[in-house]
Amino acid sequence: MNQVRQKLRADYAHREGITGRGITVAIMDTGIAMHPDFDSRILDFTDFTQGRARAYDDNGHGCHVAGIIAGSGKMSRGLYMGMAPECSLFVTKVLDRKGNGNTAQVLKAIDFVIENQKKYNIRILNISVGMLPTADEEEKGNLMAAVEKAWNHGIVVVAAAGNNGPGKNSVTIPGQCRSIITVGSIDDYVRQKRGLKRGYSGRGPTERCVVKPEILAPGTAIKSCSVRGGGYEVKSGTSMSAPVISGAIALLLQKYPNMTPAQVKLRLYERAVVLKEAGGQKYWGVVYLNRLL
Repeated sequence: MNQVRQKLRADYAHREGITGRGITVAIMDTGIAMHPDFDSRILDFTDFTQGRARAYDDNGHGCHVAGIIAGSGKMSRGLYMGMAPECSLFVTKVLDRKGNGNTAQVLKAIDFVIENQKKYNIRILNISVGMLPTADEEEKGNLMAAVEKAWNHGIVVVAAAGNNGPGKNSVTIPGQCRSIITVGSIDDYVRQKRGLKRGYSGRGPTERCVVKPEILAPGTAIKSCSVRGGGYEVKSGTSMSAPVISGAIALLLQKYPNMTPAQVKLRLYERAVVLKEAGGQKYWGVVYLNRLL
């Protein structure tokens, strides 16, 4: 596992000037705090839960996710730097302080991201939230259609596989959507003694026999930005795995700005590395940045 984390380190890319600059990542989550690591790169914040104007995160989940993607590491002197430390953020708050939300708010947020795509050069949408496959069929269908719409508008949608594994078809919605990129936790496929319970990462195949998640990334005991005092904290889950890949894609799109979502997904497929120690589960592999870029 240390090998995976080392090969995901973006230091060499940053030294080459590949930092995500010029790329905007949209985040749908619990909000974001004005952490020093985000500098002035929060281009827009919209609260779909309470309608508040100023950026805030009353849960901490969204801020942690944003730090994995885009934290500059300023408060840690570069130790806890995100994957794409110069990318910009477009943040929509769709979950309350308890991490709850409703489908209507999420659908509005996705439409809002699409509406602002060209204005802010939004290339990626990170969704570290989801609903169970047993949820209401109409709500599931609406959410799947919405992320498909964003994908078809040229936005690379990255979703977490959820923490309801290890049973088959345990990937949360919208991670079951065929088009988008769904991310599970590699730590959960390789034996770990820390973090969440063994087998937490959502598994496929889906009920339509689609391989999900396609990509695995570190998700256990990830240290990133905290809402408290401009510091850092540790969280675990596929919610942490998805922004690792969103940040990696921001680097990829800075280097190859004309890539379409389909081309990005094909690149991930072609460059993924399968780990023998992760067992015989069906997935494409993990991402090594030198191969991806």
